[in-house]
Amino acid sequence: MLSFQGTSGHVNCAGVSRRDVLRVGALGMGGLTLPALLRARAADAAAGRPVKDTSVVWLFLSGGPSHLDTYDPKPGAPAEFRGPFDAISTNVPGVEFGDLMPRQTRVMDKMAVVRTLSHGDGNHGSAVHWVATGVLHPPADLGAPQIAPFPGSVTAKVRGTHPLTGVPPYISLQRMPTSDGPAYLGVGCSPFEATGPGRDNLTLHADVNLAQMRDRRKLRRSLDTLRRDVDARGMMNGLDSIEQQAFDLILGNRAGAAYDLGREDPRTVDRYGSGLGRQLLVARRLCEAGASFVGVEWSGTGKRYGWDNHRGVFEFLRGNVPELDHAVATFVEDVAQRGLSKQILLVVMGEMGRTPKINQRAGRDHWPQVMFATLAGGGLKMGQVVGKSSAKGEFPETPAFHAQDLLATLYHVLGVDLRLQFNDNGGRPVPIISDGRPIADLLL
Repeated sequence: MLSFQGTSGHVNCAGVSRRDVLRVGALGMGGLTLPALLRARAADAAAGRPVKDTSVVWLFLSGGPSHLDTYDPKPGAPAEFRGPFDAISTNVPGVEFGDLMPRQTRVMDKMAVVRTLSHGDGNHGSAVHWVATGVLHPPADLGAPQIAPFPGSVTAKVRGTHPLTGVPPYISLQRMPTSDGPAYLGVGCSPFEATGPGRDNLTLHADVNLAQMRDRRKLRRSLDTLRRDVDARGMMNGLDSIEQQAFDLILGNRAGAAYDLGREDPRTVDRYGSGLGRQLLVARRLCEAGASFVGVEWSGTGKRYGWDNHRGVFEFLRGNVPELDHAVATFVEDVAQRGLSKQILLVVMGEMGRTPKINQRAGRDHWPQVMFATLAGGGLKMGQVVGKSSAKGEFPETPAFHAQDLLATLYHVLGVDLRLQFNDNGGRPVPIISDGRPIADLLL
C-alpha cells in the first residue's frame, strides 16, 4: 500500500491529525486519497493567475540560535557579551561573521543578513507561531492549535500541485515543532512529509504490480463517472486529469526521483556531504522538480528546540555551526553555479536570538528583541547586511523588522499577492499579511 504518514500527534484546525494516513495504493472510495488531495489543491489554486517559477527553502533552527556567535558578532563588546569566538571578515567589505563559519564568509556576496528582526515573545511555541505565521498567539506555547497558516501552506493554496510534474507545492523534509501547517486553509494545504515512511511510500508495494494499478484506475474512473454526474457543485469536472496526475506522481515517480541522490552527480553529493548537507541537496532537487516551498527543521545534535542553549552554548555551537556553515555555503554555491539564484530562495532563521550577556551556566537565554534571518537567492539583492543591532547586540539600533515583513518578502519572491484574504474557521476573511511589507533593501 502507498501512503504518506505523518509523525506528530497534533490536530490541526480542520480536525485532521498529522498521524492521519493519506492512502494511495488502494485508491478506495473512502478516506483522503492522493487524488482527493490533489483535487483539493487544484481547487484551491488561483485559477488563471500567472505563477512565478520560484521556490523557497526554509531552514529553521528551532530553539533560537545565538546571533552574536554566528551572523552578528560583536568583537568590540566586553568578554561576557562577545563570547570566546573571533569575528572574521567576509568577502563583502565591512561584514564579519563568527569564526565558526569560514565557508559562508566566502559566499557572503551571494547572501544577505537581516540583523534587526525583532518581536516580543520569549516563549518557544508561541515565538515559532509568530515568526512562522506573522500572528501573535500566546496559547501556542502550551500546545494550542495553530490559528494562522504557514507560508508553505499559503503557497500550496495559491499555486496547487505543479501542472507539469505533479510535484506537491509544499514539502517538509523535517517538520517544525509547531506552526508549519495550514490552520484554516484546510488539509489540502498541508505539507507532504518526506521523512521516514513518507519517502518510502513514494514507491509501489512489492505486492502491487502495474497491471493491478491500471485495473484499479479503470474501476475508479468508472465509479467516479457516476459521482461527477451527481456533483451539483462541479468539483469533479477535473477528475480525469487529477487522477492521471496522481498516477503520474506515483507510477512515474517524479517526486521520488528528486529524493534519489543516485541520479545526482556523485561529485555534487560528495560536496554536500551527509546530515544537513544531504537534506539541502534534496531540497534543491525538489525545487528543480517543481516544489514551491520546502521546509527543513534542523536541531543539530540537540533534541526538540535544539538551539535553546541555556547552558553550554559554546560547546553546542562548536559541534553544530560548522555543519550548518558547510551545508549553507555548499547550497548557495551550488544554486549559483546552476544558474538558479533567481529561482530559489534560501532562508535560515530560528524563532528568537539569545541573550547578549552570557549567563552563569556558560549559556545564553531567550532574547526575541534581536534575531537574524539569512537569505540567499530568490532574485533579491544580495551581498549586504540589512539593519544594525547595538554594540552589545541587545536591541536594534536601526528600525526593526518584524515577522510579517519577512513573510511579505517571501511572498514577493513567490509571486503571492499580499492582498489575498482567506476565510478562517468562523467564515471571516483574514488577510495573509495585515501590516507587513517586503523589506525594501532586499528588493532590486
